[in-house]
Amino acid sequence: MNLEVVMQELEALGKERLKKMYISNGAHEPLFGVATGEMKPLFKQIKINQPLAEELYATGNYDAMYFAGIIADPKAMTEADFERWIDGAYFYMLSDFVVAVTLAETDIAQKVSDKWIASGEELKMSAGWSCYCWLLGNRKDDQFDEAKMANLLDLAKNTIHDAPERARYAMNNFIYTVGVSYKPLHELAVKIAQEVGPVEVDKDKKKSKFLVASDRIQQAIDKGQIGFKRKHVRC
Repeated sequence: MNLEVVMQELEALGKERLKKMYISNGAHEPLFGVATGEMKPLFKQIKINQPLAEELYATGNYDAMYFAGIIADPKAMTEADFERWIDGAYFYMLSDFVVAVTLAETDIAQKVSDKWIASGEELKMSAGWSCYCWLLGNRKDDQFDEAKMANLLDLAKNTIHDAPERARYAMNNFIYTVGVSYKPLHELAVKIAQEVGPVEVDKDKKKSKFLVASDRIQQAIDKGQIGFKRKHVRC
């Protein structure tokens, strides 16, 4: 199946209601408005195909870029490839749910994430923190350096309130994810979540909202979810 055929298939799956929803979240034309679940039958036909994934990502079409992440072969991608992908990720649904997810299946995930977190660029920071969330929620605890994770918790605590908007979302989620999915630092994450307190987001909208990692961690504790790991990063 070539690029033209896949684009036609995606267009046929598009729904105006979803298109409007994606646009309200930051997507822009071109896009079709395809539900991610609707892409699964197409993935079963194509399977992993990195050359096609690159062609799809380069279209700039949101749905095509999202599908590129589904059929990508992360282990065939270099650091330069991920830099190119993050440069093309123009809003958080691409940076955090396509690029970060794909990066999380590689051996260079932490190296690239560290670089992006230090970049000071909103969507790179968001992708870097998000990638750690995907990693911690999937890989065994012994695959992480405990001291490094503690340092990242400290960094989040000290900078979250002044970080760019989407980075605040991802950093708050990182604190929560460490508290739930990384047992060695569960107690430290609980302490830091309490110290951080409510994190204000959507300040530019009529009504801002507050993210409270400590409440979410407590909910996970109440449900017996501490130590939770996903079997797969990509669905």
